Amino acid sequence: MATKRQVFYSFYYKRDCWRASTVRSIGAIEGNKPAPDNDWETIASGGDDEIKKWIKEQMEYRSCTIVLVGTNTANRKWINHEIVQSWNASMGVVGIYIHGLKNQDGYISEQGENPFDYIAYGNSGKKLSAIVKCYNPSGNDSKERYDWISKYISDAVEEAINVRKKN
Repeated sequence: MATKRQVFYSFYYKRDCWRASTVRSIGAIEGNKPAPDNDWETIASGGDDEIKKWIKEQMEYRSCTIVLVGTNTANRKWINHEIVQSWNASMGVVGIYIHGLKNQDGYISEQGENPFDYIAYGNSGKKLSAIVKCYNPSGNDSKERYDWISKYISDAVEEAINVRKKN
């Protein structure tokens, strides 16, 4: 049995915390624990430098960043920062759309844009989306999509790590 990878999860907290928690509970990989609301308020109140420091600490010893893509994830300041920092640290980076998973109220949401379309790769002018995959789990309902993620998340992480090694 392969060892569990340690990953960093990037997601829009206010909109997708419940969905992100659902994905992180799969247990196929080890992920960072989110800051509870009151801790996050303390971190955020310290300004951009404090947030950057917290993100850097959370990324330590991680081999991949999984961007959990909801309706409003793409082109958010801190999501972009986390993607760039991950890539620059030679971590694997992969996206998984989570709009099809139910939230705490039982609702699904609209699919968001690919966050890697907003980040340029090196000096080439190419978008990171030309290299980094963003998976849209198949399934007719939330449970089937969750099952897809559960089945393929480890493979997606390994593939992202291999893609990063080649680029």
